[in-house]
Amino acid sequence: MKFSSSEELKPEEVEYFKNKLEEMQRQIYDESGETVEQMKKRNKEFPDPGDRAHLESESITTLRIRDRERKLLKKIQEALQRLEEGEYNVCEECEELIRKERLDARPVTTLCFNCKEKEEQMEKTQHS
Repeated sequence: MKFSSSEELKPEEVEYFKNKLEEMQRQIYDESGETVEQMKKRNKEFPDPGDRAHLESESITTLRIRDRERKLLKKIQEALQRLEEGEYNVCEECEELIRKERLDARPVTTLCFNCKEKEEQMEKTQHS
């Protein structure tokens, strides 16, 4: 989408981000439903312990991915709430407006580019 030069979100931009977030949400729900169906269908009888271990390892990896997606779902719901309240593109740290291009790249972000950069620098120095 071509964004307006205005820092404020236009109604069509609000609709664009709402649709983008809702589509992300739908994809996660669809994928989690598929995971449940696949896990139900798997035959639990494995005479070979190696095959059994491989299946369990795959299942654990899949469940970790679904857990990350569950956390992302929460962020999506919070972003939709902020969009509804007119605070979607406001940085939670400095309260400046978040650039539309950043929101397009990371629709669930709550920080502007500068604040995110500062946060990452702080994390880097804490882990050094």
